[in-house]
Amino acid sequence: MKPIIGITSSMETDKTHYAVTNRNIKAIVQAGGMPVMLPYLLEEEDLNQIANQMDGLYATGGFDIDPTLFGEEPHPQLGTIIPERDHFEIELMKKMLALDKPILGVCRGSQTLNIAVGGDMYQDIYAQMDGELLQHSQKAPREHGSHFVNVLENSLLHRLTGQEKIKVNSYHHQSNRRVGDGFQISGLANDGVIEAVESKEHTYALGVQWHPEAMNDEASQKIYQGFIEASKAGI
Repeated sequence: MKPIIGITSSMETDKTHYAVTNRNIKAIVQAGGMPVMLPYLLEEEDLNQIANQMDGLYATGGFDIDPTLFGEEPHPQLGTIIPERDHFEIELMKKMLALDKPILGVCRGSQTLNIAVGGDMYQDIYAQMDGELLQHSQKAPREHGSHFVNVLENSLLHRLTGQEKIKVNSYHHQSNRRVGDGFQISGLANDGVIEAVESKEHTYALGVQWHPEAMNDEASQKIYQGFIEASKAGI
Protein backbone atom coordinates (compact mmCIF):
# COMPACT_ATOMS: atom_id res chain seq x y z
CA MET A 1 0.00 0.00 0.00
CA LYS A 2 1.25 3.46 -0.89
CA PRO A 3 0.77 6.21 1.73
CA ILE A 4 -2.00 8.68 0.86
CA ILE A 5 -0.56 12.18 0.66
CA GLY A 6 -2.87 15.16 0.79
CA ILE A 7 -1.58 17.97 -1.42
CA THR A 8 -2.73 21.52 -0.78
CA SER A 9 -4.03 23.22 -3.91
CA SER A 10 -3.85 26.80 -5.13
CA MET A 11 -6.78 28.97 -6.16
CA GLU A 12 -7.06 32.13 -8.20
CA THR A 13 -8.82 35.17 -6.76
CA ASP A 14 -11.90 34.57 -8.90
CA LYS A 15 -12.28 31.19 -7.14
CA THR A 16 -13.21 29.36 -10.35
CA HIS A 17 -10.80 26.46 -9.99
CA TYR A 18 -8.18 24.68 -7.89
CA ALA A 19 -4.75 23.80 -9.26
CA VAL A 20 -1.71 21.70 -8.37
CA THR A 21 1.38 21.77 -10.56
CA ASN A 22 2.42 18.57 -12.25
CA ARG A 23 5.87 18.94 -10.66
CA ASN A 24 4.33 18.53 -7.21
CA ILE A 25 2.32 15.49 -8.25
CA LYS A 26 5.39 13.88 -9.85
CA ALA A 27 7.55 14.50 -6.78
CA ILE A 28 5.13 12.55 -4.58
CA VAL A 29 4.54 9.77 -7.12
CA GLN A 30 8.25 9.27 -7.80
CA ALA A 31 8.96 9.04 -4.08
CA GLY A 32 6.31 6.32 -3.70
CA GLY A 33 3.26 8.20 -2.46
CA MET A 34 -0.36 8.35 -3.62
CA PRO A 35 -1.23 12.07 -4.15
CA VAL A 36 -4.71 13.44 -3.41
CA MET A 37 -5.50 17.08 -4.16
CA LEU A 38 -7.25 18.84 -1.27
CA PRO A 39 -9.91 21.55 -1.67
CA TYR A 40 -10.49 24.16 1.03
CA LEU A 41 -12.96 22.51 3.39
CA LEU A 42 -13.40 24.62 6.50
CA GLU A 43 -15.87 22.67 8.63
CA GLU A 44 -14.35 21.06 11.72
CA GLU A 45 -15.81 17.66 10.84
CA ASP A 46 -14.27 17.78 7.36
CA LEU A 47 -10.87 18.82 8.69
CA ASN A 48 -10.91 15.97 11.21
CA GLN A 49 -11.79 13.42 8.52
CA ILE A 50 -9.04 14.63 6.19
CA ALA A 51 -6.46 14.52 8.99
CA ASN A 52 -7.50 11.01 9.98
CA GLN A 53 -7.54 9.63 6.44
CA MET A 54 -4.33 11.19 5.10
CA ASP A 55 -1.00 9.51 5.88
CA GLY A 56 0.94 12.71 5.19
CA LEU A 57 0.39 16.35 4.22
CA TYR A 58 2.30 18.12 1.45
CA ALA A 59 1.81 21.90 1.63
CA THR A 60 2.76 23.51 -1.67
CA GLY A 61 3.69 27.02 -2.76
CA GLY A 62 1.30 29.79 -3.73
CA PHE A 63 0.16 33.30 -2.92
CA ASP A 64 1.05 35.33 0.20
CA ILE A 65 -0.36 34.79 3.69
CA ASP A 66 -2.75 37.00 5.66
CA PRO A 67 -0.55 38.87 8.19
CA THR A 68 -3.41 39.31 10.65
CA LEU A 69 -2.93 35.59 11.38
CA PHE A 70 0.26 36.52 13.22
CA GLY A 71 -0.89 39.86 14.58
CA GLU A 72 0.30 42.31 11.91
CA GLU A 73 -1.30 44.78 9.55
CA PRO A 74 -0.63 44.34 5.80
CA HIS A 75 2.68 45.71 4.53
CA PRO A 76 2.58 47.75 1.26
CA GLN A 77 4.58 44.97 -0.45
CA LEU A 78 2.16 42.22 0.59
CA GLY A 79 0.85 40.33 -2.42
CA THR A 80 -2.37 38.43 -3.12
CA ILE A 81 -3.91 36.43 -0.29
CA ILE A 82 -6.61 33.73 -0.35
CA PRO A 83 -8.09 33.69 3.20
CA GLU A 84 -9.84 30.33 2.74
CA ARG A 85 -6.56 28.66 1.89
CA ASP A 86 -4.79 30.18 4.88
CA HIS A 87 -7.47 28.96 7.29
CA PHE A 88 -7.76 25.49 5.78
CA GLU A 89 -4.03 24.86 5.60
CA ILE A 90 -3.15 26.10 9.07
CA GLU A 91 -6.04 24.32 10.82
CA LEU A 92 -5.30 21.08 8.98
CA MET A 93 -1.63 21.34 9.92
CA LYS A 94 -2.53 21.69 13.59
CA LYS A 95 -4.57 18.50 13.39
CA MET A 96 -1.85 16.60 11.54
CA LEU A 97 0.73 17.69 14.11
CA ALA A 98 -1.54 16.58 16.95
CA LEU A 99 -1.67 13.13 15.31
CA ASP A 100 2.11 13.22 14.63
CA LYS A 101 1.50 12.67 10.94
CA PRO A 102 4.24 13.84 8.57
CA ILE A 103 4.14 17.31 7.01
CA LEU A 104 6.36 18.64 4.26
CA GLY A 105 5.91 22.35 3.52
CA VAL A 106 7.43 24.00 0.45
CA CYS A 107 7.88 27.79 0.13
CA ARG A 108 4.48 29.14 1.29
CA GLY A 109 3.94 25.77 3.01
CA SER A 110 7.01 26.32 5.20
CA GLN A 111 5.51 29.61 6.36
CA THR A 112 2.02 28.26 7.13
CA LEU A 113 3.66 25.40 9.05
CA ASN A 114 5.56 27.90 11.19
CA ILE A 115 2.45 30.04 11.74
CA ALA A 116 0.48 26.92 12.73
CA VAL A 117 2.83 26.49 15.72
CA GLY A 118 2.79 30.16 16.72
CA GLY A 119 5.66 31.55 14.67
CA ASP A 120 5.62 34.60 12.41
CA MET A 121 7.18 35.79 9.17
CA TYR A 122 8.46 38.67 7.10
CA GLN A 123 5.78 39.98 4.75
CA ASP A 124 8.57 41.23 2.48
CA ILE A 125 12.19 40.37 3.19
CA TYR A 126 13.58 43.19 1.05
CA ALA A 127 11.64 45.86 2.96
CA GLN A 128 11.79 44.35 6.45
CA MET A 129 15.21 42.72 6.78
CA ASP A 130 18.41 44.67 7.44
CA GLY A 131 21.45 44.42 5.22
CA GLU A 132 21.93 43.50 1.58
CA LEU A 133 20.08 40.36 0.58
CA LEU A 134 20.68 37.72 -2.05
CA GLN A 135 18.42 37.42 -5.08
CA HIS A 136 15.56 35.32 -3.72
CA SER A 137 13.42 35.57 -6.85
CA GLN A 138 15.87 34.11 -9.31
CA LYS A 139 15.95 34.86 -13.02
CA ALA A 140 17.52 31.49 -13.80
CA PRO A 141 15.59 28.36 -14.90
CA ARG A 142 13.44 26.83 -12.17
CA GLU A 143 15.56 23.69 -11.84
CA HIS A 144 18.76 25.71 -11.28
CA GLY A 145 20.15 26.05 -7.77
CA SER A 146 20.89 29.75 -7.47
CA HIS A 147 22.23 30.07 -3.90
CA PHE A 148 23.43 28.00 -0.97
CA VAL A 149 21.71 26.94 2.26
CA ASN A 150 23.74 26.09 5.34
CA VAL A 151 22.23 23.05 7.08
CA LEU A 152 22.14 22.70 10.87
CA GLU A 153 24.13 19.69 12.06
CA ASN A 154 22.07 16.84 13.56
CA SER A 155 18.82 18.30 12.21
CA LEU A 156 16.21 16.30 10.30
CA LEU A 157 17.26 18.17 7.16
CA HIS A 158 20.86 17.16 7.76
CA ARG A 159 19.93 13.52 8.40
CA LEU A 160 17.85 13.43 5.22
CA THR A 161 20.36 15.05 2.87
CA GLY A 162 23.64 14.11 4.54
CA GLN A 163 24.96 17.53 3.56
CA GLU A 164 26.13 20.59 5.48
CA LYS A 165 25.50 22.91 2.52
CA ILE A 166 23.01 22.46 -0.28
CA LYS A 167 22.33 24.51 -3.40
CA VAL A 168 18.68 25.54 -3.87
CA ASN A 169 16.43 27.46 -6.22
CA SER A 170 14.62 30.55 -4.96
CA TYR A 171 11.22 32.09 -5.75
CA HIS A 172 9.96 34.09 -2.79
CA HIS A 173 9.77 37.54 -1.22
CA GLN A 174 8.52 36.35 2.17
CA SER A 175 10.20 34.11 4.74
CA ASN A 176 9.88 32.87 8.29
CA ARG A 177 11.09 35.15 11.06
CA ARG A 178 10.37 33.98 14.63
CA VAL A 179 10.13 30.20 14.81
CA GLY A 180 7.19 28.66 16.66
CA ASP A 181 7.27 26.59 19.85
CA GLY A 182 8.89 23.19 19.50
CA PHE A 183 10.44 24.10 16.15
CA GLN A 184 13.95 25.13 15.15
CA ILE A 185 15.78 26.68 12.22
CA SER A 186 17.56 23.96 10.24
CA GLY A 187 18.65 25.89 7.15
CA LEU A 188 19.96 29.43 6.62
CA ALA A 189 21.01 31.36 3.53
CA ASN A 190 24.27 33.29 3.77
CA ASP A 191 22.31 36.56 4.08
CA GLY A 192 20.44 35.33 7.17
CA VAL A 193 17.14 34.43 5.47
CA ILE A 194 15.60 31.35 7.11
CA GLU A 195 15.46 28.61 4.49
CA ALA A 196 14.28 25.62 6.54
CA VAL A 197 12.38 25.04 9.78
CA GLU A 198 11.51 21.77 11.45
CA SER A 199 9.92 20.27 14.53
CA LYS A 200 12.05 19.07 17.41
CA GLU A 201 9.13 17.01 18.74
CA HIS A 202 7.45 15.34 15.74
CA THR A 203 8.53 12.46 13.52
CA TYR A 204 8.61 14.53 10.34
CA ALA A 205 7.49 18.15 10.16
CA LEU A 206 9.76 20.07 7.80
CA GLY A 207 9.36 23.32 5.92
CA VAL A 208 11.78 24.41 3.17
CA GLN A 209 11.71 27.84 1.56
CA TRP A 210 12.82 26.64 -1.87
CA HIS A 211 11.08 24.40 -4.44
CA PRO A 212 12.65 20.93 -4.34
CA GLU A 213 9.89 19.60 -6.63
CA ALA A 214 11.49 21.57 -9.47
CA MET A 215 15.04 20.35 -8.85
CA ASN A 216 16.66 17.09 -9.90
CA ASP A 217 19.41 16.93 -7.29
CA GLU A 218 20.01 14.18 -4.74
CA ALA A 219 19.16 16.35 -1.73
CA SER A 220 15.67 17.11 -3.10
CA GLN A 221 15.00 13.46 -3.82
CA LYS A 222 16.03 12.48 -0.30
CA ILE A 223 13.68 15.07 1.22
CA TYR A 224 10.71 13.53 -0.60
CA GLN A 225 11.84 9.96 0.03
CA GLY A 226 12.15 10.65 3.75
CA PHE A 227 8.69 12.25 3.78
CA ILE A 228 7.09 9.25 2.09
CA GLU A 229 8.92 6.75 4.29
CA ALA A 230 7.69 8.58 7.40
CA SER A 231 4.15 8.62 5.96
CA LYS A 232 4.21 4.84 5.50
CA ALA A 233 4.27 4.44 9.26
CA GLY A 234 0.60 5.39 9.37
CA ILE A 235 -0.55 2.62 7.03
